[in-house]
Amino acid sequence: MLGKFFQKPDKEQGERVPPGQHLAKGFPVLTYGATPKVNIEEWEFRVWGSAKPTVFTWSDFMALPQHEFTADFHCVTRWSKLDVKWTGIKVTDFMNLIEVEEEAAHIMEHCYGGYTTNIAIEDFIREENFFAFQLFGEPLPAEHGGPLRLVVPHLYAWKSAKWINGLEFLKKEELGFWERNGYHRRGEPWAEERYSSSF
Repeated sequence: MLGKFFQKPDKEQGERVPPGQHLAKGFPVLTYGATPKVNIEEWEFRVWGSAKPTVFTWSDFMALPQHEFTADFHCVTRWSKLDVKWTGIKVTDFMNLIEVEEEAAHIMEHCYGGYTTNIAIEDFIREENFFAFQLFGEPLPAEHGGPLRLVVPHLYAWKSAKWINGLEFLKKEELGFWERNGYHRRGEPWAEERYSSSF
Protein backbone atom coordinates (compact mmCIF):
# COMPACT_ATOMS: atom_id res chain seq x y z
CA MET A 1 0.00 0.00 0.00
CA LEU A 2 2.83 2.39 0.82
CA GLY A 3 4.43 2.06 -2.61
CA LYS A 4 1.19 2.20 -4.60
CA PHE A 5 -0.56 5.13 -2.96
CA PHE A 6 1.97 6.74 -0.61
CA GLN A 7 5.71 7.31 -0.38
CA LYS A 8 8.20 8.37 2.22
CA PRO A 9 9.38 11.98 1.89
CA ASP A 10 12.91 12.47 0.59
CA LYS A 11 15.49 14.51 2.53
CA GLU A 12 14.50 17.81 0.93
CA GLN A 13 10.82 17.22 1.63
CA GLY A 14 11.34 15.88 5.13
CA GLU A 15 11.39 19.29 6.79
CA ARG A 16 7.92 20.00 5.39
CA VAL A 17 6.31 16.72 6.44
CA PRO A 18 5.15 16.38 10.07
CA PRO A 19 6.07 13.31 12.15
CA GLY A 20 4.23 10.10 11.27
CA GLN A 21 3.12 11.30 7.83
CA HIS A 22 3.66 9.85 4.35
CA LEU A 23 3.24 11.66 1.03
CA ALA A 24 0.14 10.89 -1.00
CA LYS A 25 0.70 10.26 -4.71
CA GLY A 26 -2.80 11.51 -5.49
CA PHE A 27 -5.22 13.58 -3.44
CA PRO A 28 -7.21 11.13 -1.28
CA VAL A 29 -10.84 11.81 -0.47
CA LEU A 30 -11.97 11.05 3.08
CA THR A 31 -15.51 11.93 4.09
CA TYR A 32 -17.83 10.84 6.87
CA GLY A 33 -21.32 10.44 5.46
CA ALA A 34 -22.77 11.42 2.10
CA THR A 35 -21.35 14.20 -0.07
CA PRO A 36 -23.80 17.13 -0.08
CA LYS A 37 -25.07 18.43 -3.42
CA VAL A 38 -25.13 22.21 -3.16
CA ASN A 39 -26.69 24.52 -5.74
CA ILE A 40 -24.66 27.75 -5.96
CA GLU A 41 -27.81 29.76 -6.70
CA GLU A 42 -29.23 28.62 -3.35
CA TRP A 43 -25.93 28.59 -1.45
CA GLU A 44 -25.65 30.87 1.56
CA PHE A 45 -23.17 31.49 4.34
CA ARG A 46 -24.33 32.57 7.78
CA VAL A 47 -22.55 34.27 10.68
CA TRP A 48 -24.14 34.25 14.14
CA GLY A 49 -23.54 33.73 17.86
CA SER A 50 -21.21 36.30 19.41
CA ALA A 51 -21.31 38.28 16.18
CA LYS A 52 -23.82 40.38 14.28
CA PRO A 53 -26.09 37.92 12.42
CA THR A 54 -25.31 38.19 8.72
CA VAL A 55 -26.10 36.12 5.63
CA PHE A 56 -23.89 36.11 2.52
CA THR A 57 -24.69 34.85 -0.98
CA TRP A 58 -22.26 33.25 -3.41
CA SER A 59 -21.97 36.54 -5.29
CA ASP A 60 -21.10 38.31 -2.02
CA PHE A 61 -18.15 35.95 -1.57
CA MET A 62 -17.05 36.17 -5.19
CA ALA A 63 -16.97 39.99 -4.93
CA LEU A 64 -14.12 39.75 -2.40
CA PRO A 65 -10.47 39.86 -3.54
CA GLN A 66 -9.40 36.49 -4.93
CA HIS A 67 -5.93 35.03 -4.55
CA GLU A 68 -3.97 31.96 -5.52
CA PHE A 69 -2.56 29.94 -2.62
CA THR A 70 -0.06 27.11 -2.52
CA ALA A 71 -0.13 25.20 0.75
CA ASP A 72 0.82 21.81 2.15
CA PHE A 73 -2.08 19.67 3.34
CA HIS A 74 -1.83 17.24 6.27
CA CYS A 75 -4.50 14.66 7.11
CA VAL A 76 -4.77 13.11 10.56
CA THR A 77 -4.91 9.67 8.90
CA ARG A 78 -1.15 10.03 8.32
CA TRP A 79 -0.87 11.31 4.76
CA SER A 80 0.27 14.68 3.47
CA LYS A 81 0.17 16.35 0.06
CA LEU A 82 2.66 19.11 -0.68
CA ASP A 83 2.16 22.19 -2.84
CA VAL A 84 -1.60 21.99 -3.26
CA LYS A 85 -2.72 24.90 -5.46
CA TRP A 86 -5.96 26.62 -4.54
CA THR A 87 -7.83 29.78 -5.47
CA GLY A 88 -9.81 31.48 -2.77
CA ILE A 89 -10.54 34.35 -0.43
CA LYS A 90 -8.46 35.25 2.60
CA VAL A 91 -10.13 34.74 5.96
CA THR A 92 -8.78 38.14 6.97
CA ASP A 93 -10.60 39.81 4.05
CA PHE A 94 -13.85 38.09 5.00
CA MET A 95 -13.46 39.16 8.63
CA ASN A 96 -13.50 42.80 7.51
CA LEU A 97 -17.14 42.29 6.49
CA ILE A 98 -18.48 41.11 9.83
CA GLU A 99 -18.87 42.47 13.34
CA VAL A 100 -17.60 40.15 16.09
CA GLU A 101 -17.95 40.76 19.81
CA GLU A 102 -14.70 41.25 21.74
CA GLU A 103 -15.60 38.33 24.02
CA ALA A 104 -15.65 35.86 21.11
CA ALA A 105 -12.78 33.40 21.61
CA HIS A 106 -13.84 30.32 19.63
CA ILE A 107 -15.67 29.43 16.45
CA MET A 108 -17.80 26.49 15.41
CA GLU A 109 -17.54 25.82 11.67
CA HIS A 110 -20.86 24.62 10.25
CA CYS A 111 -21.29 22.82 6.94
CA TYR A 112 -23.85 21.51 4.51
CA GLY A 113 -24.47 17.91 5.54
CA GLY A 114 -24.36 18.75 9.25
CA TYR A 115 -20.59 18.47 9.87
CA THR A 116 -19.08 20.75 12.51
CA THR A 117 -15.58 21.40 13.79
CA ASN A 118 -14.32 23.86 16.36
CA ILE A 119 -11.38 26.24 16.07
CA ALA A 120 -9.93 28.90 18.35
CA ILE A 121 -10.28 32.39 16.94
CA GLU A 122 -6.50 32.92 16.98
CA ASP A 123 -6.08 29.82 14.80
CA PHE A 124 -8.80 31.02 12.44
CA ILE A 125 -7.75 34.64 11.89
CA ARG A 126 -4.35 34.01 10.30
CA GLU A 127 -3.06 35.51 7.09
CA GLU A 128 -2.43 32.11 5.48
CA ASN A 129 -5.99 30.79 6.02
CA PHE A 130 -8.53 31.04 3.21
CA PHE A 131 -11.87 29.92 1.81
CA ALA A 132 -11.16 27.88 -1.34
CA PHE A 133 -13.42 27.57 -4.39
CA GLN A 134 -10.89 26.26 -6.92
CA LEU A 135 -8.40 23.39 -6.80
CA PHE A 136 -5.54 23.29 -9.32
CA GLY A 137 -7.33 25.91 -11.42
CA GLU A 138 -10.66 24.09 -11.64
CA PRO A 139 -13.90 24.57 -9.66
CA LEU A 140 -13.53 22.81 -6.33
CA PRO A 141 -15.03 19.31 -6.76
CA ALA A 142 -17.81 18.34 -4.38
CA GLU A 143 -15.77 15.43 -3.01
CA HIS A 144 -13.07 17.91 -1.95
CA GLY A 145 -15.57 20.26 -0.34
CA GLY A 146 -16.98 22.29 -3.22
CA PRO A 147 -18.38 24.70 -3.81
CA LEU A 148 -16.49 26.23 -0.87
CA ARG A 149 -14.27 24.91 1.90
CA LEU A 150 -12.08 26.44 4.54
CA VAL A 151 -8.34 25.71 4.36
CA VAL A 152 -6.28 26.04 7.56
CA PRO A 153 -2.81 24.81 6.51
CA HIS A 154 -1.21 24.82 9.98
CA LEU A 155 -3.74 22.34 11.45
CA TYR A 156 -4.79 18.82 10.45
CA ALA A 157 -7.22 18.82 7.54
CA TRP A 158 -10.37 17.96 9.52
CA LYS A 159 -10.26 21.59 10.68
CA SER A 160 -10.41 22.69 7.01
CA ALA A 161 -14.14 22.08 6.83
CA LYS A 162 -15.63 20.94 3.52
CA TRP A 163 -18.93 22.44 2.26
CA ILE A 164 -18.68 25.19 4.85
CA ASN A 165 -21.75 27.40 5.13
CA GLY A 166 -21.48 29.17 8.46
CA LEU A 167 -19.47 30.40 11.39
CA GLU A 168 -20.89 30.45 14.91
CA PHE A 169 -18.78 32.70 17.11
CA LEU A 170 -18.56 31.51 20.72
CA LYS A 171 -17.40 32.95 24.02
CA LYS A 172 -16.16 29.57 25.22
CA GLU A 173 -15.01 26.44 23.47
CA GLU A 174 -17.51 23.86 22.27
CA LEU A 175 -16.50 20.65 20.51
CA GLY A 176 -17.37 19.71 16.94
CA PHE A 177 -18.17 16.30 15.46
CA TRP A 178 -14.75 14.63 15.46
CA GLU A 179 -13.67 16.38 18.64
CA ARG A 180 -16.67 14.87 20.46
CA ASN A 181 -15.64 11.49 19.06
CA GLY A 182 -12.06 11.42 20.31
CA TYR A 183 -10.06 13.75 18.09
CA HIS A 184 -7.84 16.44 19.58
CA ARG A 185 -9.41 19.83 20.25
CA ARG A 186 -6.78 21.70 18.21
CA GLY A 187 -5.03 19.28 15.84
CA GLU A 188 -1.53 20.65 15.29
CA PRO A 189 0.40 18.26 12.97
CA TRP A 190 3.94 18.96 14.17
CA ALA A 191 2.89 18.12 17.73
CA GLU A 192 0.91 15.08 16.45
CA GLU A 193 -2.24 16.33 18.15
CA ARG A 194 -4.33 13.55 16.65
CA TYR A 195 -6.49 12.33 19.49
CA SER A 196 -7.79 13.58 22.81
CA SER A 197 -5.96 12.37 25.91
CA SER A 198 -9.35 11.77 27.54
CA PHE A 199 -10.16 8.92 25.11
